[in-house]
Amino acid sequence: MNSKGSRKQNFVWKETMDRPLVYVASPFAGDVERNVMNARRYCRFVAEQGAIPLAPHLLLPQFLSEKTERRAAMLMDEEFLHRCDQFWMFGDTITDGMAREWVRAKQLGKPIRIFTDGCKEKYHGGN
Repeated sequence: MNSKGSRKQNFVWKETMDRPLVYVASPFAGDVERNVMNARRYCRFVAEQGAIPLAPHLLLPQFLSEKTERRAAMLMDEEFLHRCDQFWMFGDTITDGMAREWVRAKQLGKPIRIFTDGCKEKYHGGN
C-alpha cells in the first residue's frame, strides 16, 4: 500500500538478462523509520525503471550492529559499490555517508543519477 492507503499497481517485470544492478544511496540516520520507508520507495522506483536495486543501508542493519560492527559494514558497502553497474542517489539532503559513496562511485567510473525525494531526476551523467 502507498502512503495514501491505496494499493500500488504491480509493475510488469520483463524477462531479460540485461538489467543493471543499481546502488541506491539515500539518507538513513536521523528519522530512521521515515528514511527506511523512503529507501524502500526509491528501490521500488529503481525496479520500475527496469533495474535491480541494491540498498545496503536497508540490508546491512538486518544483521550488523552500527555501534560495534561499523567497519565491517563499511567494507561490505564498498564491495557492493564495486559490484554495482550504476549509482543512483535519492533525497533532498545529501548526508556525509552519501557524499562519500558519491565520490567513490565517481572514482570507480560508475554512471551516476541523482533524484529528488520525489524521484525527479536532477542529474544523469557518466561520473
